[in-house]
Order: sequence, then C-alpha cells, then structure tokens
Amino acid sequence: MEYVTRIVIIGGGPGGYEAALVAAQLGAEVTVVDSDGLGGASVLTDCVPSKTLIATAEVMTTFDSSYEELGIIVADDTPHIDTPARVVGVDLGKVNRRVKRLALAQSHDITASVTRAGARVMRGRGRLDGMQGLDGSRKVIVTTADGTEETLVADAVLIATGGHPREVPDALPDGERILNWTQVYDLTELPEELIVVGSGVTGAEFAGAYQALGSKVTLVSSRDRVLPGEDPDAAAVLEDVFRRRGMNVMARSRAAAAKRVGDRVEVTLADGRVITGTHCLMAVGAIPNSAGLGLEEAGVKLRESGHIWTDKVSRTTAPGVYAAGDVTGVFALASVAAMQGRIAMYHFLGDAVAPLNLKTVSSNVFTDPEIATVGYTQADVEAGKIDARVVKLPLLRNPRAKMQGIRDGFVKIFCRPGTGIVVGGVVVAPRASELIHPISIAVDNNLTVEQIANAFTVYPSLSGSIAEVARQLHTRKTGSEV
Repeated sequence: MEYVTRIVIIGGGPGGYEAALVAAQLGAEVTVVDSDGLGGASVLTDCVPSKTLIATAEVMTTFDSSYEELGIIVADDTPHIDTPARVVGVDLGKVNRRVKRLALAQSHDITASVTRAGARVMRGRGRLDGMQGLDGSRKVIVTTADGTEETLVADAVLIATGGHPREVPDALPDGERILNWTQVYDLTELPEELIVVGSGVTGAEFAGAYQALGSKVTLVSSRDRVLPGEDPDAAAVLEDVFRRRGMNVMARSRAAAAKRVGDRVEVTLADGRVITGTHCLMAVGAIPNSAGLGLEEAGVKLRESGHIWTDKVSRTTAPGVYAAGDVTGVFALASVAAMQGRIAMYHFLGDAVAPLNLKTVSSNVFTDPEIATVGYTQADVEAGKIDARVVKLPLLRNPRAKMQGIRDGFVKIFCRPGTGIVVGGVVVAPRASELIHPISIAVDNNLTVEQIANAFTVYPSLSGSIAEVARQLHTRKTGSEV
C-alpha cells in the first residue's frame, strides 16, 4: 500500500487555505479545521470587507475632488461648488450588505477550490494533543460545533489561526456605538461623528473611508503622526490630505477610555481631555489566536506577545509543527500568510523551497491616496542598515496626473550606489497597489535603475514617473548633475 502523508491545518485563512492547495497538489491527505469559514478574518471581517467599503469611498472621493475641474456637469439641483453640501451621498446599509455578500461569496469560492483539490474541510476548533508520537506523528483534537470531538492523526500540522482585535479594558466594544473593525459592517446608517482611535494602517484606512462617505471624523493618534510605521514622506502627504478634507487629526493623544452616554460616545484621553462623537471605532492592534491550542504542551515556543516563533521556512520549535500568518507576528499581510503556508508545505513535503525574504514583500495602505512600499525603507537608510541613493518625484509633474486632476502623491526609489540595483520603493498615488509592481519585480530580481529606465512606458501614464525616477537615479549614479 502506498504511503500517504497526512497534513492537518488548523485555521482556514490565507495561510491555511493556500497551504491546503499546495499540499493537496503534492499528493498529501489534507484536512483543514476551521471555525468560521475559509478565508478567515482576511476574507470575512478584515481585508476583503474593508477594501470593498473603501471602493465605494474611493469613487465618492474621486468625484467630489475632481468633477468641477474635469468639467463634469451634474443635476440642476446640485449645490454650488462653493457651498458645504455634498454632490453625492451614500446608503451605508446598502454598502454593508454588498460588503457582506462579497465576503461570503469569496469564502464559498475558496471552500470550493480547496475541496476540488481533494482536501477535507471540517467545521470546528482544533488543538494539538501533547508531544510528538514515537512514529513522528501528531494528534489534533477537533471539537465540532455540536460539541463532539474527533481525533486526527497527522505527519505535520500547520497552525494558521490568525488574530483578533485588541481591546482596551475601559473601552470595550458594544457593537452599536463603540466598535472594533469586525463590527462596522453591521451599521445600517452612516455615523454622523466618528472617533477613530488608532492611527496605524487599520485606523487610517477606516478614518479616510468614513470621511469620504460623509462622516465627520476625528482620528486619535498616540504618536507624532499618522501611520508611524510607514514612510515619513508618505505619511506626511496622507496627513495633509486628511486635514485638508476636514478630518480632525489629534496627534500625541492617547485614548484611555470610551463610554456610551445616551446616543453619544465619550472618549477620555490620557491627559484628561474628553472628546465626543456618535460612534467610536477602536483600531488599536491585534492579539494572536494562540491560546487554547495546546501549543506549549506540544513543545511550541511562544514569544512574550503570544505570537508563535517560526524560522524562515515556517517551522516552529516543535518537530512536525509549522505556523503561518498573523499568529506568527511576522508581517500582518494576507500575501505573507499565504507565502508562509505554501513554504511550510513545500518544505515538509520535500519540494524545492526558498526561505521567506521579507525584503521583497510589497504592501499597501488603502487610503486615498494609496501608499505602497517594497524593500528597504527610508528608516533603513537613515539607520545605516543599507547604503542607498534615493530620488523622489512628485506626481504633480506627471502629465497623466494633471489630466486626471491628481494633486497629491509621489514616486520614490532607493538604489545601491555604484551598481544601481533597486532595493526599495514607495508610491503614493491612486492605485499605488498596482503601480508598485514593477518596482517589486526590480527588487525581487536585482534589476538596476538602468533596466527600469530603458523599458518603454506608455505616454501619458502614471507609471511614466517610475521610469523618470529611474533615469534620475542613473544620472546621479554616474555622478552627473540632475
């Protein structure tokens, strides 16, 4: 009888379902244990829903900010451009129904793909049962929705359980006025005055989206600026845009508590100030879903934060146990989770595998404008981690940007002096998530600024700015004046 490798995957997010597809393709017997639906938080409550909401906000912002300049005529009863009234509005209930419908459809599509590949999907919660057996196998106990238990035996286990919103003890969500990012899609009416606590990626994205939809937004940031982990030039552009559009950005203001007072919410800051609104969104980070999985009893080392320690091929400290995604704390991106899951299966099943290289990861903040990055950063250069030359070109100089009424944004590229090899880049623009790709290819393949500069670009196009930055870097690399 032919031996079949048994794989059990706990968690059906991007790390889990992508691993399942790879393992099934390589001939393993695969079981995915998931409690909420394949796709995980990324598809059901985070990435897919938020970007669907942002898609509506983006259309409204684009129209509001440029229809007059582009010569678009609207209905006769539309307020004059100098009046504060808006040209367009939004039915948030309808928007959120679409959000939920698309998220559920995506989850169903993923489930269909995984089952077509030959994997078994179990609805329930899994946990490791003790140490590795004498034959090298691992046991996973699955508790199903009706409370029954089933024991699975696996040659390898992948933990891909994700994370959940972090809560402030004195600002616990109630799902109605005080919300976390998984609860906003239950709103049927647009918040009149929304307080967003937290200026990281999640906070900035929702703050920008709700402002575009028509809410009066206050963004509470405990740091000096919004997006403290992003490129400082990019963050400065976004903060300027936020303020120009009417957002109240409160820097160096840490929220200590939030409570409901009738139909309003009071947020108390650490310095004693109190701000009020109709709703409050808490976006203060995430906690890994690593509790109750039997990890430490199975020999899996956890970091102080509760994240699972992994190496660059997704192995944990326990033989036969791998981990992927937000539960590892490596990089909270669906693309990274998926890559970690695939790498884990390639490694265990003996296929060719390259270790995870975070310096080739491209990421995007879905604000308006978007902020996309890849490779080494401005902070890396300033800290002396890498010697690199940099050129930044504002989009105001781009002819296509002028035609489309785009005023904010830039392209920035980092390259090694001497060789001109591209090591990083930043794009701040509409659809920056698409424009970053040629720079990502350059970083991943050690291409030079000459190679980027010599490739044809469409005229006029926003991507033309990428080639122009590369040409300027080539000039500087050879020591000529710009």
